[in-house]
Order: sequence, then C-alpha cells, then structure tokens
Amino acid sequence: MYGLCDCNNFFVSCERLFRPDLEGRPVVVLSSNDGCVISRSNEAKTLGIRMGQPYFQVRGMIERHDVAVFSGNMALYGDLSRRVIGRLRELVPAAEVYSIDEAFIDFGGIATEELDALGHRLGRTIRRDTGIPVSIGIAPTKTLAKIASKLCKSYPRLDGCCLMHRAEDVDKVLGRFPVGDVWGIGRRHRAMLQAAGVATARDLAQRSEAWVRGRMGITGVRTWRELRGEACIDFETAPAARQQISVSRSFARELTDREELHASVATFAAACAEKLRRQGALCRCATVYILTNRHRDDLPQYYESRTLRLAVATDDTLELVARAGAALREIFRSGYGYKKAGVILSEITPREGTQSDLFDPVDRGRQSRLMEALDAVNRRHGGHKVVVAAQTLSPLPVQRAHLSPAYTTDWDQLPVVKA
Repeated sequence: MYGLCDCNNFFVSCERLFRPDLEGRPVVVLSSNDGCVISRSNEAKTLGIRMGQPYFQVRGMIERHDVAVFSGNMALYGDLSRRVIGRLRELVPAAEVYSIDEAFIDFGGIATEELDALGHRLGRTIRRDTGIPVSIGIAPTKTLAKIASKLCKSYPRLDGCCLMHRAEDVDKVLGRFPVGDVWGIGRRHRAMLQAAGVATARDLAQRSEAWVRGRMGITGVRTWRELRGEACIDFETAPAARQQISVSRSFARELTDREELHASVATFAAACAEKLRRQGALCRCATVYILTNRHRDDLPQYYESRTLRLAVATDDTLELVARAGAALREIFRSGYGYKKAGVILSEITPREGTQSDLFDPVDRGRQSRLMEALDAVNRRHGGHKVVVAAQTLSPLPVQRAHLSPAYTTDWDQLPVVKA
C-alpha cells in the first residue's frame, strides 16, 4: 500500500501559519514578479480565481472581495516544507519527496485494517507539530493514492485521510474522476482521450492494454495498470537524478536592451551549472529561450529558442555561460520587449564514467578545480559573491510588493510575541 501526503493549499497555509487572522478570508499567493496566481485558499477558489491567472486580470475582484495577496516567499515555503517532510519521515517506514508540498509514503508491512487510523494520526500529528494542514490518500498504487488525496480535499467529512483499497470503492471513485486529472495524463493525451470518448479514469481503465499502448505508449500502459491496482511506479527513497535542469525568470519589466538580457541569461546559465555540479553530472546540450509578454496584446509578440550541442559534456560555468551568450546573440531581435527568458540543460549524464575527448583543447582538471573553488567561496560567503564577468554583481531586480517576512530563516525577521 502507498500513501500520498499532500499539503493543503501549501503556500497559502504557510502564510496563514503566521497570520491566523487570515483564517476564513480569501488569500492568494503570486509567482515571481507578482505575475500570476500560484496558490489559492478555498475561499479564493470559490470566488472564481483560477490557478495561473495573471494578477492584473483579477486585481479588481481581489480589491472588491478584500482578498489578502502575498508575493511568493520561497525561502519560507522551502523551510516549512523541510519541516513537514522531516516530521513525516520520523513517523512512517519510508517517504519519497515528490514536490515541495507532496511526498509518497511506503506502507509496506502494515496491515490494511490499521491504515485508516494511521493516516488520520499522521495528519493530526503533522498539523500539530508544523502548523500545516495535509491530506493523506492511501491506496494500492501511487496513481490511486494521488486520486485518494484529492478526494480528501473535496470531502471534508473524510477528516484529512482517505483509504481507498476495496475494488468496489475504487471503481466508484474512478467512474467520477475526470481522466484529465489523472497523474501522468498530459495535455496532449487528455485531448486525445476525450476525443475518443474516454471521459473518466474508469473509462481508461476499461480499455484494452493494446488500445492504450497504441495511443499512449509504455508510459500510458503504466498509468493504465496503476488505475487497475497494479503497482508499476517504483518507490524511491532518494531523489532521482534530474534529466533536465532549467532556470528561468519573468522580469519585473520588459527588457529591450540585449546587454541587459544577456546578463540575465548568463545568471541563469551559471545557476544551471551550479545545480549540475551539485548533482555530480555533466550535460551535452544547452537551450536558451526568450519571449515577450503574451498578455500585452498592444505590443508585438516574439518567441524564439536555440539549442546548442556541446562537443564535450561539461559542468563548467564559464563554458555554459559563453554558449548561452552565443545562443542569445542568434535569437535576439531588437524592437521587442522581452518579459521572460530561460536556460535549459539536457542530455545529462553522471560525471563518473562519462567519455572524454582525446582532442579536447580545454584542461578539464584545471577547470574542475576552479569550479570547486568558486562553489566553496559562494557556499561560505553566500551565493552570488563570485560570478563571471557576463553576470551582474547585484541580484536581478524582482517585483515583490506583497512579500511577507522570512519568519523562520532570518534572525532579524523572527516573529515578535508580546505577553
């Protein structure tokens, strides 16, 4: 049996933890540069505020209904996430972190009749010890556990835990669960399934394996089997190595100057390289993309990307920043205001065992020692202390007009209690 521990409206719950006066009041949290809604309280959902909706589109509704607004405080959310996961790991046999607000649980070896009481006890304990409300779904597969956790949020009478294991119960739930909401069903497959008359998770589970394989491949078959109660997605106690590393940012304002955009892209490439080294890996491909503000119909629109293949796999900041700059020069066009840019590293392989090039002109040993020294200085004195010349010494400007204090990670912003 598997479980999924899912923090309820996580970013909103983090803000409410230090602002109990917000209980019962609609609350939203915004993305970087206060761009889009990325978390909503149940009250905000009732008002019709959609996930991912641009802030400027709902500003009027927010003001009319006295909605509390917060800029994304990732330092706070990351710290509280670590507390939730740390407490969970003390209470269960094994936990696998899936995202900042979700973790799978391995309930192997625990009798099924004990799981409902255990799930409710887990939810109460985590809420008591961290202040964050969670929903726990328990089922024979990870995919069914995801569905069970969603039921918790839709039906308050479940009191935070849903054990879904009897065949008749699973069939009843799948018959009402939209196929597009099933874990592992992407936008393209959702459209295809709906066009084929597959509207619910039960409709998909009742199709033949050959039908699913022919239209969705082996990944679709795995989801199909999981819906039928056959566990096909392994439990990982350690995070899997990432096959792609990406850093991007929406800018506080439209950038029109290439040098200013170049400094941002260089910063993204350097951050990707640092993540690559922490993973102990190398990459062979780097992609740079830029795009204008798609919400501004009054401005000309432009989107372009460029992928460069590296002759030798690398984790070198200097090399990746230089290649990212070269890609940007190819795709940049004057006359546009760029709202977002990003760098993606792909074809990632472990550093150990990667084949070198006999004719490589770069002294890889020297570069590796230089990167080790760079990382050591930035770890000791704080990030962004030593950078390459293409970057800016000051952090990129970010618009966060509604930022809450770093209650748990900054001594100067600790909550003050008066008695």
